[in-house]
Amino acid sequence: MKKLLFQFDTDPHPSVFDTVVGYDGGADHVIGYGGLTPDTIAGLVEGAIFTRAPKDKKNTAIFIGGSNMAAGQQLFAAVQKHFFSGFQVSVMLDSNGSNTTAAAAVAKLAASGALTGKKAVVLAGTGPVGQRAAAMLAREGAEVSLTARKMDRAAQVCADMKARFGVDITPVEAADGDARGRAIEQAQIVLATGAAGVELITAEHWQHNPNIELMADANATPPLGIGGIDVMDKGQNRHGKIIWGAIGFGTLKLALHRACIGKLFEDNRQVFDAENIFALAKQMA
Repeated sequence: MKKLLFQFDTDPHPSVFDTVVGYDGGADHVIGYGGLTPDTIAGLVEGAIFTRAPKDKKNTAIFIGGSNMAAGQQLFAAVQKHFFSGFQVSVMLDSNGSNTTAAAAVAKLAASGALTGKKAVVLAGTGPVGQRAAAMLAREGAEVSLTARKMDRAAQVCADMKARFGVDITPVEAADGDARGRAIEQAQIVLATGAAGVELITAEHWQHNPNIELMADANATPPLGIGGIDVMDKGQNRHGKIIWGAIGFGTLKLALHRACIGKLFEDNRQVFDAENIFALAKQMA
C-alpha cells in the first residue's frame, strides 16, 4: 500500500521545499494542489477519506502549506470539518514552515538556557514564523514582546496569538534598527524572524548588552537579520551570548519536518499543529 501525501497549498503553486521534504519524510508519492481555499477542497478531502478501507487510511495524509498563515489556518480547519467518525486521515499545518521553523528555533533556545521568567523579544515577528515562535516562547513561560514597523500590525498579531494560544504578548513599534536596538535593551532572549536579506539589528546593538543571554536568527540570506553572527552558528558563544544561526538550528527544522511527515502515516488520526510539533521538537533538540 503506497503512502500518499496530498499537499494542499494556499499559494498558486505548491511549495517545492515542502514537496521534497514530503518525500524525504517517507511519502511514496506527493500530490500537490495549489490555490486552494476552504470552498474548493470538499472533493479533494472526500477523495482522500473515502477511497481506502479503515485499516488502510493511515497510508493517506494531508499537508497544508503556503505563504499565508491565516489562509493556512482556515484551510486546516476546513479540511477537518469534512472528517467524521471512521472517515478521516492525518493532517499537518506548516504554512511557510511556520510551525517547524519556529519550533526548532525555540527548542534550541530552550536547550541552551532557561526560558521561564526571561524577557524575550521577537524582532519583525508579524510573519508566520515570528507569530508561532512568540506564542511558543510565551507558553514556555517567557515574557514576550514582538516588534513590527507599525504598531497596529504588531497589536493585531498579538491579539491573534492571544485568541489562538491564550498567551499575552506585548506589541512594540520599531520602525528602524535603532528602535529595534532599544527594544532589546532589557531582553535576555532575542529571536529575529524578519524577511530574508534584511538586517534588523547590527552587531553594535547587542554585542555589549550585558542582559542578553540567548539569540537566534531565522534568516539564512545575507545580510543576516542579526549583524555579527554566522548563519552556521550552533550554540556558538559570541560576546557571552549563546547564538543560533538559521542553518545552525535548520538541521533540527528539517529533521523535525521529516519526522512529522513520518508520523502522519502511523495512523489516520494525527493532527499536527504548533503544540505537538513543538513538543516533538523539544524531544529532538
